Amino acid sequence: MLEKEELHSGSLLVAQPFMLDPYFKRSVVLLCDHHIEGTFGFILNKSVKMKINELLEDFPEFESEVFYGGPVATDTIHFLHNVGDILEGSQEVGNGVFWGGNFDRLKVLIDSQLVEPKNIRFFVGYSGWSAGQLTTEMKSGSWIVSDSKTYSIFDGKGDLWTNVLSEKNDNFSIIAHQPDSGSPN
Repeated sequence: MLEKEELHSGSLLVAQPFMLDPYFKRSVVLLCDHHIEGTFGFILNKSVKMKINELLEDFPEFESEVFYGGPVATDTIHFLHNVGDILEGSQEVGNGVFWGGNFDRLKVLIDSQLVEPKNIRFFVGYSGWSAGQLTTEMKSGSWIVSDSKTYSIFDGKGDLWTNVLSEKNDNFSIIAHQPDSGSPN
């Protein structure tokens, strides 16, 4: 069983194959902050099937898909990116992935084509756990922890849940390739 010290910003939480929670079924969550008071992150693999321009009126023309970050504050927009060196106010969450930054500056960078869709991922809402909640879920076996170092969250190639789970071990690999009998991601 994993100890809570093994969780950190940049860790991936992978939903156990038999998790039925509709918010997190077959999800991969990037943890952006993890400490004793609580944890937050974003579900990386649940598209809302919209482009950012469809959600924000005053946003530059930009072909970037929007993802469901989680069930908390679904009236908010967040973003992860790999351009923290040119976007002030960004916070590195691990492995060259940054959260947030100056939103007006982001729009200028997009207009000037210094930020492309391959550099950023937008989210509606986020995933959050209060103090001790994630530890309890870990002890009950709801999540598998993986290191995000080997995955690019921006490329969108393949099914991220299957890819991450397949690398854990042979048992998970077999289960990961079984079709989902429930609702689609």
